[in-house]
Amino acid sequence: MNPLPEVGAVLPQREYQPDNVQLMLYNAALWNGHRIHFDLPYATDVEGYPGLVLAGPMLGDWLHQVVDEWLGDAGVITSVSYSNRGATYVGDTLTASATITAYDAESGDLTLDVAICNAAGDVVAPGTLGARLFTAAG
Repeated sequence: MNPLPEVGAVLPQREYQPDNVQLMLYNAALWNGHRIHFDLPYATDVEGYPGLVLAGPMLGDWLHQVVDEWLGDAGVITSVSYSNRGATYVGDTLTASATITAYDAESGDLTLDVAICNAAGDVVAPGTLGARLFTAAG
């Protein structure tokens, strides 16, 4: 984590290349049985998708992860808000990013704009995360 967060600072990005196994395990953990996530003929022939569709909550977890990795033991995420704006698929290369948009040095509160972008640079999942840095006093 940066020792002194600054508004406008960009956190290290994280790239993801999800595969069939990761998608299957994620959806199994969620008990998400929608066939667009595991049945390729159904996803393509019936629903008309170009491939297996990534679960929306997976993208939200990646938004959380890029901030959590940056924070390390220095703070905690306090709020997460995001929306899925475009479908993503197994085989896509996706990048999670975050930018600090507000920082209160007294309270340690941070606001970050976060996004998942596809390889074309389109934002497929924008959001906002709140975080709080721990202080020496507590």
